[in-house]
Amino acid sequence: MRFLILIASLAAFGPALRAQSTGSVENGKKLYDKVGCWQCHGYAGQGGAAGAVLAATKLSAQGVIRYVRRPAATMPAFTEKVISDQELTDVYAYIKSVSTTKSVDQIPSLKSLRDELKK
Repeated sequence: MRFLILIASLAAFGPALRAQSTGSVENGKKLYDKVGCWQCHGYAGQGGAAGAVLAATKLSAQGVIRYVRRPAATMPAFTEKVISDQELTDVYAYIKSVSTTKSVDQIPSLKSLRDELKK
């Protein structure tokens, strides 16, 4: 009987749990700016003198959360009082949404050079 209650609970709450695990890119961008991640990691997660490149991270959302809570380098730790796990999941969604490379069509000078070479 307990097993059936557990299955019913998972079925009922499954969509909400999946929504939480994916994160909100829009909210993640707001939090990235508000908490100040950009100060060390750049506005697009490109990294800087004080922070690593985030946009190309190979860490999972849980890996990022663990690192933010207990960083190994000079980064300060951010507790749940500063930013929740769900908010960090949103920040993760944002940094994963940022493209680290541009296509030739997105860089006007390269696009015109390519078009010129095709002639």
